[in-house]
Amino acid sequence: MKSAASLPMSPALAVVTLAFLLGIQPVTTDLYLPALPALTTGFGAQMKHAQLTLSALLLAFGCSQLVLGPLSDRFGRRPILLWGLAAYVLAAIGAMLAPSMLLLIVWRTVQGAAMGAAVMSARAIVRDLYPPAEGARVMSRALTGLGIIACLCAPLGGVVSDGFGWRFALLLPALFGAATMALIALRFNETLTRRNPDALRPATLVSTWSTVVRNPTFLSFTALTTAAYAVLFTFLASSSFVFIQVLGLTKTQYGLVMLWNSLAYIAGTFLCRRWLTRYGLRGCIARGGVLTLTGGTIMGALALGGVQSTFAIVLPLTLVMLGHGIHQPCGQTGAVGPFPQAAGAASALNGFVMMLAAFFIGGWLGTHMDGTVRPLAYGMWFWCACIAAIAWTLVQKFGEPRGG
Repeated sequence: MKSAASLPMSPALAVVTLAFLLGIQPVTTDLYLPALPALTTGFGAQMKHAQLTLSALLLAFGCSQLVLGPLSDRFGRRPILLWGLAAYVLAAIGAMLAPSMLLLIVWRTVQGAAMGAAVMSARAIVRDLYPPAEGARVMSRALTGLGIIACLCAPLGGVVSDGFGWRFALLLPALFGAATMALIALRFNETLTRRNPDALRPATLVSTWSTVVRNPTFLSFTALTTAAYAVLFTFLASSSFVFIQVLGLTKTQYGLVMLWNSLAYIAGTFLCRRWLTRYGLRGCIARGGVLTLTGGTIMGALALGGVQSTFAIVLPLTLVMLGHGIHQPCGQTGAVGPFPQAAGAASALNGFVMMLAAFFIGGWLGTHMDGTVRPLAYGMWFWCACIAAIAWTLVQKFGEPRGG
């Protein structure tokens, strides 16, 4: 077990680096959301095709991690990050210049695959540097940074889209990716101390993946992170259409909704650290489940009663996002906790399952958006109930990750 003093990076630099690597996901998914209706109209496309710019990106994001995880266990985190971020920047530029919806989907898919290098490596880096309990606190700090980045994404995307057009909203991720690549190139020191020369051998891959997916701690925390991301993705994939086209908000007003959403998430990460100290990992997650289920139930009940307004979504969503700030840092570190020698592979499998769920949710939303708030509210209600059930059963029984 490494102490903070012996880490190859200072603790502060480690948190900043992790925040940038994890923050690339909201930059990629949130920043263009205010422009999504205008983008759809500009290409003369259908809503289901617009949804593919998000769901195909996330499917590629999940699948790429299955390859990138073992690659990082074999060659280290740094080279995978540099190559992945370079590909991300090129794909973001391609998306900005795309002449058709089809080519936009193609470039966004490439962008998602490249994004996998950043997010997968971030989760693996936490396991390289910290034991599971401490890793949850560090991940919570990094996700606070992600929340700050997310705070800026939708408002900035709305302002840029209104002032310069939706293509400029697609260019901003390229700038963020370039800045992150510069940080890695100039300041990041390799965190994987023992590379696995056999990590890419088929027999080793099968054995590693089999070990990971049969571990009840991994399965419990992966179920938690998948349901938690399903809640978030249900909101992300449908919110711009609901708030702008159904409820009549401007792009700037929608950006402010997303800002409030991110602030609630940041508050959740602070609450997570407080509760981890007081109640431990399982107690923290159980209390987060109360917040999540309460918020989801209020939102679903209001929609069921025919209430269709901005506040009927935003107020209960605040509780849901407080819970999200608890479940993601605890769940992501818990999933890789049992695997100090295969953190890349475990992180990759965890990410793959989350993004596979997101892809199918995107497909469902693309065919069920009906001009009301109900698909958003009912979808979030369902996944909130799943989170609570997992937090109160599987995590309580199996959720104490071991490893050192």
